[in-house]
Amino acid sequence: MSVVVLLLVVQPQFPATGDGLYRVACASCHGEDGRGVDPSQVGFDVPLPDFTDCSFATREPDVDWMAVTHAGGPVRGFSSVMPAYQEAFNPEQIQLILDHMRGFCPDDSWPRGELNPPLALETEKAYLEDEVVLSTSVESELFVTQFLYERRFGARNQWEGGLTFDSDGLSEVSFGVKRALHHSLERGSIVSVLGEVVFPAREDRTHDILFEPSILVARLLPFDSFVQFQGGVEVPEDAVFWRAALGKTFVSSEFGRTFTPMIEVVGTYEEERTDWTLLPQMQVSLNTRQHILANVGYRVAVNDRELRTDAVVFYVLWEWFDGGLLDGW
Repeated sequence: MSVVVLLLVVQPQFPATGDGLYRVACASCHGEDGRGVDPSQVGFDVPLPDFTDCSFATREPDVDWMAVTHAGGPVRGFSSVMPAYQEAFNPEQIQLILDHMRGFCPDDSWPRGELNPPLALETEKAYLEDEVVLSTSVESELFVTQFLYERRFGARNQWEGGLTFDSDGLSEVSFGVKRALHHSLERGSIVSVLGEVVFPAREDRTHDILFEPSILVARLLPFDSFVQFQGGVEVPEDAVFWRAALGKTFVSSEFGRTFTPMIEVVGTYEEERTDWTLLPQMQVSLNTRQHILANVGYRVAVNDRELRTDAVVFYVLWEWFDGGLLDGW
């Protein structure tokens, strides 16, 4: 790989197209068709990605592809056999290569990773995920913990299953299906619907089976900021809920750790009463690959504070599609 980089550095002129640049710099390992060449031809046994696999090729934003191409595999916790091209190509040339590589996925029904803003503490994301989220709220002496598993299927679908525990043990079991109705990278927006069913796991639960349909919207804003919204109902409780999160992502260095402060507004209407809640929070990426993240916030009851108490809320999130718990540190 170092020989390839040396040749690129001393070569007097590069092609002016993404296709030409890709053939010069990438095709010897990744193949002219993007499927990856046979391991016997590259001299190493690190698996090569298949860029024609839309499930793989669409889920990460350009900034992550740029990081690995510009600074090499280790910048995201991958193998050093992926060299750094920062001395060979400028960012504009690398972007041309990335644009060409994106074309190996022929199906535009898969939402792009740019439409996947950070997860807020209560507002569900419109984007489809393969991840595990372990969240806990601490309210006075009451601890509530939820384990949520999410898995994508097809271009626009996701199913999820959840277990909720309190101090007396398992309290609820949930199952949901999400579908992306519309997404546009050009407009920076995605709209999905989510249908959830919540089953009580103990006789002391105050509700029967709950059905919770909702609509989910995310919109990218300038300067790495975003807004997300979720609105839905609980049946047969006749409750209406709405949640919105506004945030902005900061990066510690060019491709380093991310910090995302968010403010979340949560409203519920039930039995002719509306409760308002504010939830300031901060999400931080924990490892180099940035597929393990944590978020901590403080849930503040805005009204009826004599009946409602504040709470500390936090989660740890593992995007398991991107690697194991011990990978990428």
